[in-house]
Amino acid sequence: MKYDLRNITIEELKNLTSDLGMEPYRARQIAQWVFRNNAGSIDDMTSLSKETRKKLHEVAGISSFTPEKVVTSADGSKKYLFKTADGCGVESVLLPEKNHWTLCISSQIGCTLGCRFCYTGTIGFIRNLSAAEIVNQVSAVLKAEGLQEKLPNLVLMGMGEPLLNYEQVVKSLKILLSPWGFNFSHRKVTVSTAGIIPQIQQLARDLPVNLAISLNAPSDEIRNFLMPVNKKYPLKNFLYEARSFPIPSRKRITFEYVLIKDVNDSGEHAEALARLLQKIPCKINLIPFNEYPGAPFKRPDEEHVTAFQSILHQHHFTAPIRISKGSDIVAACGQLGGSINVGNKQTP
Repeated sequence: MKYDLRNITIEELKNLTSDLGMEPYRARQIAQWVFRNNAGSIDDMTSLSKETRKKLHEVAGISSFTPEKVVTSADGSKKYLFKTADGCGVESVLLPEKNHWTLCISSQIGCTLGCRFCYTGTIGFIRNLSAAEIVNQVSAVLKAEGLQEKLPNLVLMGMGEPLLNYEQVVKSLKILLSPWGFNFSHRKVTVSTAGIIPQIQQLARDLPVNLAISLNAPSDEIRNFLMPVNKKYPLKNFLYEARSFPIPSRKRITFEYVLIKDVNDSGEHAEALARLLQKIPCKINLIPFNEYPGAPFKRPDEEHVTAFQSILHQHHFTAPIRISKGSDIVAACGQLGGSINVGNKQTP
């Protein structure tokens, strides 16, 4: 079976080039072609001799994603739909910010967690993405948008729970962060989680990235209802990990709080949330629920949202109301599904 050069670290590439009898510097040269120069094939690597390329051809290839569909929102957001080799759908979203772009990418096809407010959870879990499939989302969008020289912020907040695909997510991030790879700044990369405790601990040891935790409730009772994962990893346990998570200087942990009408959006809920997060250096992103077809919940009205925010401000929390972009193209937070046929099953 051939090596996929988009699914390989520099250490693995060094071993491969050594086995092929190539000079040691060839590994970084090849990596630069594959990642920084976005080579589509081994023949594109024109600084390698024909003989070297022939050797590489015999054992390796380069995978890639080509968008099946790109949909543009009225607010400038773009949703990219990619098709994997086995026919599954993967979605990524490029979001315009004031002075930069943010790229939201997926780590799984579907999701095991079944959070009640999330569209992705309605399709169940199909499979994990490989490191190459994660990297190829980034590569395809950078190429399509001409962003190779001005890299966007990168967030793993798309389809799936990143920390339940830990090995492949970390491998992809090493490629994306490394100078031999895409050279993203670790300050611009955020991994989101529903609170998977063992992997939070491991992530802190493995990579210097930002952490976002999908919180959404000030009590175990409400969180158990919204997010079944809380029964395994309750609030007090993963908040302990959050307090000890090593964050880059001048950075804070981000807590994502989806506001749902008559479920978690009252003044009492805001007061309880302030007590829960005291002494944790954090900001709280308030996200009014993004409705989708068949959703069991409703979005709270604007007065409830601003009142909730005001209480958090009174307790000296930074709590921006996140204006969800791309809702008109079903690309906002919690709306991704990946509409590609999977065998006889179609993802939403």
